[in-house]
Order: sequence, then C-alpha cells, then structure tokens
Amino acid sequence: MSCFGNRVSTDLYQNCCNANTLCEFSGCLDDVVTEPLYVQKVYDAVLFNLQGMKTVQNQTFEPRLPRDYRVKRVIDIRCRRFFNPENVDDDRNLKLDVNTSISGATFLQNAQGEQLRVVGPDGSFSERILYAETSECDEKCMGTPIFGTQNICITGNVLVYLDLLLCDRCNNETVFTVCAEVNIADKSQPLVLTNFFEMCMPSVHDTAFLPRFTEFCNIACETRLATNNMGRDLCIGTNGEVSGNLIIALCVTCEKKIIVPVQLCVLSTGFTQIQPQQNPVCTTFPTLFPQQIKVSDTLENCGSVAGDSDCNCGCKDPCKDDCCDPCHDHCKDECCDPCHDHCKDDCCDSCGSDCCDNGCDNSGCDCAPPRPPHRPNRPNRPQPR
Repeated sequence: MSCFGNRVSTDLYQNCCNANTLCEFSGCLDDVVTEPLYVQKVYDAVLFNLQGMKTVQNQTFEPRLPRDYRVKRVIDIRCRRFFNPENVDDDRNLKLDVNTSISGATFLQNAQGEQLRVVGPDGSFSERILYAETSECDEKCMGTPIFGTQNICITGNVLVYLDLLLCDRCNNETVFTVCAEVNIADKSQPLVLTNFFEMCMPSVHDTAFLPRFTEFCNIACETRLATNNMGRDLCIGTNGEVSGNLIIALCVTCEKKIIVPVQLCVLSTGFTQIQPQQNPVCTTFPTLFPQQIKVSDTLENCGSVAGDSDCNCGCKDPCKDDCCDPCHDHCKDECCDPCHDHCKDDCCDSCGSDCCDNGCDNSGCDCAPPRPPHRPNRPNRPQPR
C-alpha cells in the first residue's frame, strides 16, 4: 500500500487521492459552541448560462496514423481549455474578458476616475463598491432595483482530442488518440456574448458599509464532427494525416452577486485540528492557531470568569485551600487568612466554628462561646529564705 499525506491508498499505482475534510463531530451536542463570524453575505444574485459557436474546417490533427492502419470508427471526441501555467498572459490561453455596465447605480471612483476594487473571497481585487439613491425604497423596507448589461469577450484556444479505433490488415483493433489545438478567437476579433440582467440593491444609508458588486464566470467547451458523419467530416491522407470538420460549442456560466459585510453567529464544534504527520526527530511542535476558549474550562480551572468584580465567588469559604489558588491572587490577601482580624464578624460568618477551632482568639465573635484565657505554666521559683 502507498501512503500520501497520512491517507492510505489501497492501490500502489493509483494516481488520485482522497481529500481530508479536517472536521469531525462526535455526535455529542455538548461539544457544539457558538462562534461569531465576520463574513460577506449575498444579498442578491443572478445566474446566466450563455453559449457560443465556432465552426472549424480542415483542422489538422497530430500525430499521423501508423502505416497500414485504417480508421474503423470514432470512439470519442473531447475538448478542454488551453492553459499555459508558466505564462498566464499567454495569448493562447482561453480567457473571458467581462465588461459590465450598471444603470440605476454607480461604481465608486477615486480622484483619478478609477473604480475602487476591494478583495473578494478569491483573494484578488474582484469586488467593486456600489452606490445608489435608495431612500425611496428604504421607507418601504424594500430593495432598490438596478439594471446591467454584460459583454463577454472570449479569446484563446482549445484542445480537441479524437479517440479513433484503428484496424490493421489482420483485423487487430487498437485505440489511437490524435489532438489538435484550435483557435477560437484573437484579441483583435474576440467572440462576444451579450446579455442583460436586473438585481436588487440594499440600503446604502442605514449601514456602515456600502454594498459590493462581484461577478465571476467559467467556460467549458464541447465539440463534435460537423455533420456527425465520419466519412464526410474526417479525411485521412496517404501518409496518415488526419483532418476534420468540427463544430465547437462554448458553454459559459456567469454569476453576479451583491454582497454586504455582516456578522453571523454559527454553531461550531470548535477550532479545526488536523492530525500532523509523524516526525521521529522533534518531540514537540508549535501551534498554528490559538486554543479554543470555553466557559466551562475557565470555571473549572479558575473558578470565575467575571473578573475582579466577582472576587467573592472564589472566596465563599476562606478556610478552604481553593481560596489560595493562583487564579485568585486578587482575593488571597483578604481571604486566605480567615483570622487576620479575629474581632470582626466576617471571620465567623464565613467559617463558623471551623475558624474558632483553628486557635483564633475570637472572643468578640458570636460564632462560639468565649474561651477562658489560657495562662501558660510558669516554672516554680525557689522561696526566699
């Protein structure tokens, strides 16, 4: 068996892995606590599905077919986006350039006329701040409608794969895959998709934060033979060159949100603690996050969490050892010695007869009858002659 990140795989040659969710719940509700979170709330959102088409003729595929093989049929056609991880600015990368304009509201701008952008959940400056006159709808406790126009410019390339079933002279079949990089559009002439939308905007006068506008899109591609006929759409050259006629469908999903910062109270099982990988050298390791603080733990260890104003909570019985606990330094000087002032009633009121039995001369107290004065024994002196 192979082990990857403390997650054992049953197959030594398995190329995939299982993720660790990091969260566990014992099923006991005593472990559930409330946690305040400062997050972004989605006030309104709209979702769009858009599609574009691209036709390709005589597209060349690579590599060439092996000699003395013929194509029996097409098993599968696949398509995926082209992406160069070593250069995100590569013109061949399939990109979406979203341009959105708003009617009924404005995006905040600085003195240079640039729109203000703030950091979104994706960690980039993907949110813009909205402002509109919402007083009319604020009186009705309702949102203010705004309208927008969206233009999506698609540029870049896609990769198309053909899985071909080949057959040799002896009718031995084998699967052979060919690939082609197909250009969808250039920056000079992008493929443009347009749509309109309406959203609801919250009040901008009753809150400390103005609402934010964010949008994000994702694109996928599907492809097929132009007429779904291998004999008409697929051409095999004398040297094994493969070319074909394709129709590529570009499937775009876009979502737009209006977000407001809020505080939420959620139920939680505490801070996440991941099991570390074992290391035979080090015996202890530092923590990454602060420890979870529970009221029950504080009461058990320190007796009180109310502070100095609740000093008497830990000193109800000053004759007990828990009064002198290090957590009660503010009470130690007053309570740990129950007879520091044996003429006061609080000594007897707090301890009763226990205080009187400790040898304190509390004749002025009401907790016990007064004791006769004790005279020490004196040694016999010789009588004068």
